[in-house]
Amino acid sequence: MGYVINTTSTSAVYAEAWLPDTWYGRYLTVGNGGLGGCIDYLNLDYGASLHFATIGSNNGHDGSAFDGQAFLDKPEVINDFAFRAIHVQTVIGKKIVAAYYGSPHRKSYFLGCSTGGRQGTQAALKYPEDFDGIVAGAPPTDWNHLLGLGVMLARYLGAPYASTSPDFIPSTLWEVISAEILEQCDELDGVKDGIITEPDFCDFRPEALLCSGQNTTACLSSDQVATLRKIHEPLFGTEGQLLYPRPDPGCEADSNTAAVLSGTVHPLSSGWYLSTIFNDSSYDFSNFSLEDIALADSINPGGISTFDGGLSSFRDRGGKFLTYHGRQDGLIPSGNSKRFYNLVSRTLSMPSLDSFYRLFLIPGMFHCINGPGAAFFGQMYSASNVVNASTHNVLLAMVDWVEGNVPPDNVIGISLAGEQRIHCRYPQSSVWNGESWICQDSGA
Repeated sequence: MGYVINTTSTSAVYAEAWLPDTWYGRYLTVGNGGLGGCIDYLNLDYGASLHFATIGSNNGHDGSAFDGQAFLDKPEVINDFAFRAIHVQTVIGKKIVAAYYGSPHRKSYFLGCSTGGRQGTQAALKYPEDFDGIVAGAPPTDWNHLLGLGVMLARYLGAPYASTSPDFIPSTLWEVISAEILEQCDELDGVKDGIITEPDFCDFRPEALLCSGQNTTACLSSDQVATLRKIHEPLFGTEGQLLYPRPDPGCEADSNTAAVLSGTVHPLSSGWYLSTIFNDSSYDFSNFSLEDIALADSINPGGISTFDGGLSSFRDRGGKFLTYHGRQDGLIPSGNSKRFYNLVSRTLSMPSLDSFYRLFLIPGMFHCINGPGAAFFGQMYSASNVVNASTHNVLLAMVDWVEGNVPPDNVIGISLAGEQRIHCRYPQSSVWNGESWICQDSGA
C-alpha cells in the first residue's frame, strides 16, 4: 500500500508498505541511493521475502540518483532528503503495520547502502528511538567533503576542459594503471589473487608508468603521473586539515570509477553543488577550489554532513549498528568508514565499540556489492542472499544481535565464483595464514 506524508506546505514524502502474510513482528525501513527520489523496490521485495513488514519511500522527491534539480531553491525538499524522510516514513509506517496486523512490531530495523548508509547513520544520530538495529553499508558520511572530493578529482584531470588538458588520463589507460597497481600491491597480503586486502598498505608509485624508450603508448606522461599521484592522495583543506581519505588503490576496477575519473564532474557532485550550494545550474566548475568546499561546510544544507560521533543515545537505549564497506569502492573511499568509526570511539571515549557498533571491511568488493571478492553476504537485494543464514547474511546477523544478544564476530561472504571468505570486524585484520584467511586482533 502507498501513503503520502506532507512534511511541510512545500514538501511531501511518498512511501509504500509491503506487508507479508507471514510476519514475525519485525519492521524494516529500506534506504535510497545517490541523490535519488525513487523507492528501492528491489529491497522492498527483499525485506518482505524475509518476512519483515517493509517500508520504502521516494526520500521526499521524484528524481534519479544523479539529478539534483529537485533541490534547487527548495530547502524543505533538501531537509526531507537530508534527515526527515526516513524518520517520518518510519513513524507513520509503524502505525500502518500495527493497524494491518492488529499488534505493534516487536523490533525495528533499517537496511541501506550508499545514501542508504548515510540515512541509517543519520537516523542513529538524530532519531535514536526509530530503530533497534541498523545495517548501513558504504555510508557517505562527511557528505559535503565527499562530493567536494569528487569535483577535485575531476579538476585534477582538467575538468571542465579535460580533453585539451595535458593532465587528462583517457579511459584507455586506466586498465594499464589498474594492472600496475595490482603488480605493486596485490601480494602485500601474501596471496596473488587480484585483490588488495588492505589498500592502506599500498604505497603506489605511479612513476613506474612513465613513458620511456620503446613504450610510448601503454604509459603516462610526466603530467599524467603527477595527476595520478594527486588522485591517490587524501584531500586536505585550506588550513591543512583532512577533508577526506584517498580513493583506495584498486578501486579503478570498479565501473563506478570510470565516471568519477572521466574528466567530467561526476553527476552526484555536480548535482549537489549546483542545486544546493551554488543554486546556479549554469556553473561550470572551472574555478572550483577548496574554498568552495569550505563554503559547503558553512551552508551544510539540511545538516547533511552526517559526521558526528555522538551515538551515545542510540547506544544507551540498546541500539545496534553494523556497517560494511568494500575496499574497492569506486564512489566512496572505504577509509572514511574507518575514520567515522574512530570518530565515534573518540567522542564516546570507548577504545572498543564492539558492544553496539561493528564495522566490516570487505576486500575485493566494489560499491555496495559485486567485485572480485566475496561480495555477497545478504546486504541488499535477494540476489545477495546466497546462504540464508546469519553467518552469511548481515541483516539476519543483525536480527540475532538485537533479539538474541549474539553479536556478529565476523561475516562470511561468497564470491561470484562461489568461493567463501571470512570478513573481519574493524580494527581486526584479515590475514592469510598459509592455508586460509583468518581474523587477527590489531597488534597481534
